[in-house]
Amino acid sequence: MIKSFQLAHRALVPVEHLKAPVLLFCNPDTAERDVLLCDFKLDEHALASALDPDEVSRIEFHPEHLFLIWKSPENYSGGDTLSFEVSSFGLLFGAQRLVVISTDSGQLAGVGARQPLNSPLDVLLDLLFNNIHHYLGHLKVIKMVARELQQKFNASMENKHLVQMFNLSESLIYYINAIHSNGTVLTRLRNHAEQLRFAPDALARIDDLIIENNQCYKQAEIYSTVFSGLIDARGNLMNNSMNSLLRKLTLINVVFLPLNLIASIGGMSEFSMMTSSIPWWVAYPLFLLAMGVIGTLVIFVLKRMTPKILTAQ
Repeated sequence: MIKSFQLAHRALVPVEHLKAPVLLFCNPDTAERDVLLCDFKLDEHALASALDPDEVSRIEFHPEHLFLIWKSPENYSGGDTLSFEVSSFGLLFGAQRLVVISTDSGQLAGVGARQPLNSPLDVLLDLLFNNIHHYLGHLKVIKMVARELQQKFNASMENKHLVQMFNLSESLIYYINAIHSNGTVLTRLRNHAEQLRFAPDALARIDDLIIENNQCYKQAEIYSTVFSGLIDARGNLMNNSMNSLLRKLTLINVVFLPLNLIASIGGMSEFSMMTSSIPWWVAYPLFLLAMGVIGTLVIFVLKRMTPKILTAQ
């Protein structure tokens, strides 16, 4: 699908011809790929990179245009996994035209809302600015979701909540890598713009993009560090709770194991044979008393041993 936009009234206006200054190729088919390869002189590798979600951000400089691969956050749809993904899209920028190659048909949504658009360069910079703020918005959502997960985990300590925490932590790692690689692209773009002597206003906006991206990177890095510590703490808390429960169950088993052994012996016919000379109303109470004494001794020994075990650990 191809969307064409004309710059009119300092905004993007949809048009129906391919000679527009701003074009969006969304999931191009074979015919649209041929247009990109033939008319826009894009090579196969660059086209495949623009549509590859795992492609790393980069920038290529050519005599008549430059080509960017930019990492963008995908729209969060919610669900039980709580996973935030990143994808890639391509930007072919020339003096009079900007071509966006993406799998998202709404890639240009919101462009021009913050500042007027007078040239394809304005569209390019505003698009990158929107993507950086898209990351910031997702980081705020991750922070809110993390707080909710902490409350749920404190209430139930289910494995599902711990898995969701791991998914959020993994998403933050992907965000950090994507934002860092985008920052490298912005730095090279700033150097290239200075060499070509872009207008001071354009240079200032690129500087603002670099600052915004660095702040976004630092914020994601802090969230990742804090979140990793929280996951470790929650995991240790769950392990301690399980260990405490298992210790109690073990104590119960240790107390009742010798009693079960004696009860099994007493339930055999040999016990009746051994106590045949003693009245049953004397033999069985003595047997129960012996079981109680042995159980009390086991509990006493375990209480004496527990502090020594904990001290050794």
